Amino acid sequence: MKRRLERILSLDDFERAARRHLPRPLFGYVASVAEEGETARAGREAFNEVHWLPRALVNVSSISTEVELLGQRFSQPFGIAPMGISALTAYRGDMVLAEQAQRAEIPMIVSASSLIPMEELAEATGADWFQAYLPGTLEGIDALLERVIQAGYKRLVITVDYPVPPNPENHRRSGFSSPLKPSARLAWDGLTRPRWLTGTFLRTLLRHGVPHFENNAATRGVPVLAKHAARDFAGRRHLDWSTLEHVRSRFPGQLVVKGILHPDDARRACEAGADGLIVSNHGGRQLDATVAPMTMLPEVVKAVEGKVPVMIDGGFRRGGQVLKALALGADFVFVGRPFNYAASVAGGAGVAHAIRLMSEEIERNMALLGVTAIDQLGPHLLRRREGGTAGATTAADTGVGAGVETGDKASD
Repeated sequence: MKRRLERILSLDDFERAARRHLPRPLFGYVASVAEEGETARAGREAFNEVHWLPRALVNVSSISTEVELLGQRFSQPFGIAPMGISALTAYRGDMVLAEQAQRAEIPMIVSASSLIPMEELAEATGADWFQAYLPGTLEGIDALLERVIQAGYKRLVITVDYPVPPNPENHRRSGFSSPLKPSARLAWDGLTRPRWLTGTFLRTLLRHGVPHFENNAATRGVPVLAKHAARDFAGRRHLDWSTLEHVRSRFPGQLVVKGILHPDDARRACEAGADGLIVSNHGGRQLDATVAPMTMLPEVVKAVEGKVPVMIDGGFRRGGQVLKALALGADFVFVGRPFNYAASVAGGAGVAHAIRLMSEEIERNMALLGVTAIDQLGPHLLRRREGGTAGATTAADTGVGAGVETGDKASD
């Protein structure tokens, strides 16, 4: 294990290792993007639209990466995003991710599509962020909320960019379905990945039985492997802002809205009682040719006027990318797929290694930038790339390239 991790020098290395380790359908599910992948490409390219303007001769002998978010202190400005079926890509994957997040003092959002009951995760790891896809009826919503409350979750993340399932084209190309349907090809895919087959799948079957979708609703869902069962994604087309207001009236904890890109939606979410927003396009998995979260981040930050913290996810692989988001006004960053890959390749040790790689990059880049605390980041440290993409937010809108040399993120 140690030798394997010594070859992992960046988060992207975990993806390459996971491609060799996971069966074709499971890797295809985690890596999948919508249709032609234009949304995913735009997300990666958006990081290159701004460049750093570092300061010299700053005493950086002591650097703090701590941040406060929603009344809680975290050791790093990043956390683990919600990811479905993680306990099929890694043995007890949801538990592994939550345990390592707890040890590193960063948040991990439990996915609605996780395969370990939310109650078990909360009791074992103290997890208190839960992400939900709202059921199609108020009765179903209320029942799910009651379960979340009883399980002790203090922060509810409502994903709002999933009125219908995305085009399943790329899932089908990789052989993935939800649930997985037994077939000769699926069996072959598993047999050709013996380390995953014995270390994850068979180990799970022997110790815990066939995994089920545990947390989509108030009751247990279908098994993850079934020939005839089907997951119900219907009934969400009619959900609207009144639904979010209903959730706000029923949930006593902090409400975070995930899937915001338009500044008007950001304002509307605040009016509905949101305590925080996550700027996100679902990792490029929903609508193709969608604008990148990093592109819209400054506009969303401006729209909410500091009323609620603004978080972001989508394609983050480097500490420098996290810092760019923070400099553009984000309060926090969530990272998804790399931690899934890390858990699949090397379990808890892999996740810890991934957290450490990201943490070291953040601390190192802060030193090279000449900043010693997260709240010293701001647009004054950025310049927009010449010849940036058409339609990009202007320097005047964001402060990027405006020549501001003083102040911190809160005052820019």
